[in-house]
Amino acid sequence: MRPVRFVALGDSLTEGVGDPVGEGWRGWAALLAGGLAAGPVEFTNLAVSGAQTRDVLERQTPDGLALNPDVVSVVIGVNDTLRCTFDIHAVAARLDKVYAAFTARGAVLLTACLPDPGAMLRLPGALARPLARRQRAVNAVVHALSERYGALHLHAAEGAWLTDRAMWSADRLHPGERGHRQLATRFHALLADKGRATGVEPSPEPEFPTPTKSASLLWLATAGTAWVARRCTDLLPQLLTLAADEMRHRARGTSARLDLRATAAVSTALAALSAVEQADVA
Repeated sequence: MRPVRFVALGDSLTEGVGDPVGEGWRGWAALLAGGLAAGPVEFTNLAVSGAQTRDVLERQTPDGLALNPDVVSVVIGVNDTLRCTFDIHAVAARLDKVYAAFTARGAVLLTACLPDPGAMLRLPGALARPLARRQRAVNAVVHALSERYGALHLHAAEGAWLTDRAMWSADRLHPGERGHRQLATRFHALLADKGRATGVEPSPEPEFPTPTKSASLLWLATAGTAWVARRCTDLLPQLLTLAADEMRHRARGTSARLDLRATAAVSTALAALSAVEQADVA
């Protein structure tokens, strides 16, 4: 019997940032892999920190398809919202191609909607609201495409785990070990319900002690500071522009227009994909 092949695509969340083991990261996907089957499992993690939907489509997907996976996870999108190049139409088109490529091969597809990064970082309202709007748009696209392709979809953008400090690492954007274990157990439950996970459920309890406050502060002062600096160089100018637009609309009492505009953009993006699909069938 050949091993079950599991390939994980995505960014730092799937890479395992926040769940250190030895000199590297482990993360929810590695934890899940151990429970996919009673027999051997071949696990390949192609996720890379900072990846966007473009990277998943152009770099990770070809490598993933070459591995002929039985199960594939595609958890991506937050980094797109943190860039000045954010375009929900492009995000939708890329995800559609990725999902289609793997499901056409018969792979079980795992997806997830993700928390709003502005809320997780506790940014001021005028800065947080534009990011929240973008993340809601990405999540709406992921919801719709997950349904279209029959994915096993995890609702990770809501729930008590978001406000449980024990679930999160020092940077407040990535889960700690306990949070990664929560994701692994929830994905395992989805797979087990469909008869696609026959191994032992990952333990929700941490294997390693929670990092001390001094260790967390050290991370923030080194790697964490570098991460924020890289993101601010790219995102901050546009984020300030978005915040100024947000404040103008609030002053005029027209904030609802921004939400309506974002909703319309999602609808247009999904409608465009449906039109392409119908043209292909014809």
